[in-house]
Amino acid sequence: MSLLSKSLEPMGKRPMALPIAKEGYPFIIPTAMATLLFVSLGWVYLTGIFCVITFFVISFFRNPTRTTPSSERAIVAPADGKILEIERHFENHLLNRETVKISIFMSLFNVHVNRSPITGRVMKRVYHPGKFFAANTDKSSLLNEKNALLLCSRDGFEILFIQIAGIIARRIVCYSQKGDLLKRGQIFGMIRFGSRVDIYLPPSVDIRVRVGDHVKGGETILGYRDVKKTKDRD
Repeated sequence: MSLLSKSLEPMGKRPMALPIAKEGYPFIIPTAMATLLFVSLGWVYLTGIFCVITFFVISFFRNPTRTTPSSERAIVAPADGKILEIERHFENHLLNRETVKISIFMSLFNVHVNRSPITGRVMKRVYHPGKFFAANTDKSSLLNEKNALLLCSRDGFEILFIQIAGIIARRIVCYSQKGDLLKRGQIFGMIRFGSRVDIYLPPSVDIRVRVGDHVKGGETILGYRDVKKTKDRD
């Protein structure tokens, strides 16, 4: 039995069912404790500053519940944010073919947990160290630190999505490894403090978003695939 023919099941390595992503607690706890300390000391100015910082950090690491479309054809956004570009692009690193590239920019105020666009198995995971240019610039896709996942559905439909660090983001978190199974909308990682996700789709995908749209990870439909055009690999 091939990897792709195994039953699709949750990855189950690092569940994130809480309303706050677990990566946020090392930031939230110290700022909250500092706030309480300044309250006890009666230092109003510092109390106000650290209250703002604490609420910002809690907001940044929030992990809201999302309703993922049930349609097998739906490809959902891997991240919250604003669509910077949609363009034809020859991806020559992992796919080596013509694609449609969709870039999503996550500001400091967006949810930063990342979700799988389709149900499938991780065929490759490739990490590239790099620079930390602003994530809303073109050169960030080429030069910044990034983590790429190549995902393949049971019937052979492949997509590539890449987590890209930004000028403030200095930590890409990815729970998935080669061979893991992901379900559409399942959380596979996050990027701290402002970043970008690029997704590469086959040209046959019926794109349903436009540049400037704001999308929600695991919920907003980027496009629809034609299931009949893919080859059954079971």
